[in-house]
Amino acid sequence: MQLPPFAFERKSSSRKNSMKTNPFLLLTATAALSLSLGACTVGPKYHAPAPAAPPEYKGTQTAAPAAPPAAPSDPTRNALGAWNVADPKDGLLKGKWWEMYNEPELNSLEEQLVVNNQTIQASIESYAAARALIHESRAAYYPTASVGASGTRSRASSNTSSLGAQSTLLELPATVTWEPDLWGKVRNAVRQAQYNAQLSAADLENIRLTEQASLATYYFELRGQDAQTAILQQTLDADLKSLDYAKAQFETGVGTEMAMVQAQNTVDTVRSSLINLGLARAQYEHAIATLIGKPASEFSLPARALLLTPPAIPVGLPSSLLERRPDIAAAERQLASANAQIGIAKAAYYPSITLSATAGLESSTWKHLLEWPSRIWSIGPSASETVFDAGLRRATMQQYTAVYNGYLATYRQTVLTAFQQVEDDLAALRILSEQIQQQNQAVASAQRALDMELARYQTGVDPYVNVVTEQNTLLSAQQTLATLQMQRTVYSVALIEALGGGWERSQLPTPGQVSAKPAVPEAIQQ
Repeated sequence: MQLPPFAFERKSSSRKNSMKTNPFLLLTATAALSLSLGACTVGPKYHAPAPAAPPEYKGTQTAAPAAPPAAPSDPTRNALGAWNVADPKDGLLKGKWWEMYNEPELNSLEEQLVVNNQTIQASIESYAAARALIHESRAAYYPTASVGASGTRSRASSNTSSLGAQSTLLELPATVTWEPDLWGKVRNAVRQAQYNAQLSAADLENIRLTEQASLATYYFELRGQDAQTAILQQTLDADLKSLDYAKAQFETGVGTEMAMVQAQNTVDTVRSSLINLGLARAQYEHAIATLIGKPASEFSLPARALLLTPPAIPVGLPSSLLERRPDIAAAERQLASANAQIGIAKAAYYPSITLSATAGLESSTWKHLLEWPSRIWSIGPSASETVFDAGLRRATMQQYTAVYNGYLATYRQTVLTAFQQVEDDLAALRILSEQIQQQNQAVASAQRALDMELARYQTGVDPYVNVVTEQNTLLSAQQTLATLQMQRTVYSVALIEALGGGWERSQLPTPGQVSAKPAVPEAIQQ
């Protein structure tokens, strides 16, 4: 239930135009009063939360041990040194972080992703839509003007008029209506739209980082498959030589047919494994094509074995993580938006004032409609206040307060998850480096055992089945080593992503920047 509005109105028309006072005096005084009250903004003041951060990462307290370099004759085991975190004084990640890996092919793919990735493009459009909502909210600061035209022809009832009189009324009115923002409802709506635009900008950066990290991950996993292929091909070459030797031994009567069959079985098994590796490689290649905006059918990467040691990554202090993760910035901006929403709901408890003015022409005939005596005007303020709404406003306040508290919990959880991800990746890199060191020794010992067993077989001491056993042991050790190396590189990408890439909160657009008038977007052609 609302109190009836009060209004002050004065009219001038062709029938009454003896107005001697200034018709805008009342409206001007009311507007001045409204503007003086406009400095009042109801609702809670927003204060960004300040979660506590640990003094240092646990994963940086122990350096990873060094690993011996790989034998230069093995092209699939290059640069097997251990990974170490960079010293804090080395600064933070900046800009195009993928260039740290010194892979020109990866750099080219990342540049294509920035331009052609459709997920990023969709997020860019969402950001543009969020900015447009700011201007929609700001429109409520200003009066609304409208013009119109109407014409009516009417006949009075014979029961009220003995003559059954008929009349014509023609009108050309123009109306201006303005509701001053006395309690900050519009200001809070604008702030909420600005915070939402900043939230959208942070989401855009988070999506961009996620897509960039996914591309780097798929690239290194694909190259890991190429390294596995190189290992199997190297094994196959050795097995073919053993098969030739077993055949020669059998044909000369020195060796047995069993040894020849076992050698043939080993070759066939390795060839089957080589074919199977093509499945995962094809899937990684297709995923890369999709990320860079190309049809999978039109994209391919030539095979190249690549297993590298990740670069030293500047981790920095945990306190800096709060300023470097776009998802944390997005969660904080979402919290600010929810706080502004509470202010909008709070303004509903206060009365609203509307200022309106109408001017135009009115006449009973077309002939006199555009004449000066046909002018009319009406001007005056009105005010209303809700005195009973069955608890609607109170429930709305409770709803938005609960939403704010929920977003606060989400923000805190986002921060905790960020610290967890960094620690997980640091631990993975440290443990994998230690395991790679041990696996290098396993490969070396397996190679030595195979060499010794081949010598024993060729001198007739042991059967060929012993050679097969040692070959399988060496192959398994080499494959495990290649997998570990690939995993370590992938975890280094995950660590960079967990650290926020090269992004910093200072790059988030300010409320003034998101409020700037954007360019009119063009419709995307189908």
